[in-house]
Amino acid sequence: MSFAIAVSPHGHSQKSTSSVMRLTLLALVPGIAAQCYLFGWGVLFQLGLAILTALVSEAVILRMRNYVVSASLKDSSALLTAALIAVAIPPLLPWWMVVLATAFAIIIAKQLYGGLGQNPFNPAMVGYVLLLVSFPAPMTNWMAPQAVTAQLLSPAETAAVIFQGKTSEGLTNYQLKTLVDGSTMATPLDHLKTESKRGHSVDTLVTSANFTAVSHEGWRWINLSFLAGGILLFMLRLIPWQTPVAMLGTLAAASALAHYLAPAQFAMPEIELLSGATMLGAFFIITDPVTSSTTSRGRLVFGALVGGLVFIIRHFGGYPDGVAFSVLLCNILVPLIDKYSQSRVYGH
Repeated sequence: MSFAIAVSPHGHSQKSTSSVMRLTLLALVPGIAAQCYLFGWGVLFQLGLAILTALVSEAVILRMRNYVVSASLKDSSALLTAALIAVAIPPLLPWWMVVLATAFAIIIAKQLYGGLGQNPFNPAMVGYVLLLVSFPAPMTNWMAPQAVTAQLLSPAETAAVIFQGKTSEGLTNYQLKTLVDGSTMATPLDHLKTESKRGHSVDTLVTSANFTAVSHEGWRWINLSFLAGGILLFMLRLIPWQTPVAMLGTLAAASALAHYLAPAQFAMPEIELLSGATMLGAFFIITDPVTSSTTSRGRLVFGALVGGLVFIIRHFGGYPDGVAFSVLLCNILVPLIDKYSQSRVYGH
């Protein structure tokens, strides 16, 4: 009997890049569904705009680089970047902003460095930060997440706000937001940060009916939905456990200590973990295999650094949620973390 001779490795994983990307997109579905229920049709419009922009931008750059466009687009990495941007921005953001962020993420943050696997920074977070730094007011103009919000605007009215800036009755994005929640509250984190600076106790703020029933409750369900998607990624063995556990553990420990020392200034860990983009960042952003650490110990260090920076930026920085900035800052440190977290080679 003759045997075929082949070089190693002889054991092959059945998970291709495209299958990993598609499964990650599948894990995003619970979070996207929760946002659609709480925020309405705007989430789907932003998702469609981001996907279309990502595919067109990727195709144009690949054509300019003389790559086979159809083969490269099949890896679905552009779709994942688009989806992450779409769920991170306010649902009624003007259409050109999501187009700008997605095009910048694909062209500058990804393809300019050589394409998939070569980018040092997470493309979705680069696009998000571009909008947050350039247009802070509309990027923090979130409507209160509640089921009734989804019933206020029909698909046609939602499209009018996104593409024309106002509804058929002349209501702008900001007017719609204040019409629903009756205040200028953007997110639970933003509300707590703003009101605590005015001298209000955090303990009093978190027990108010408006904060508990309208704002935080909705964001809690959004984060729990992304947590469910993250658990699915764990079960499919698509992400390492070290990075999200280290991030969430560090954030929880820091917030618990701060709340114990100054309960009037810092919220309890449950609010920190289930507000903002915490779970989205922990399971879908920092677990990016290209821009995060590749060693077991390095992943723990990377996740802990992200969690610590998120807490610092939330409470001492100028933005209510620091996930994007924390991820990009830690992306810079990945080569250094990997260098000093490598296991010792046997015999050396």
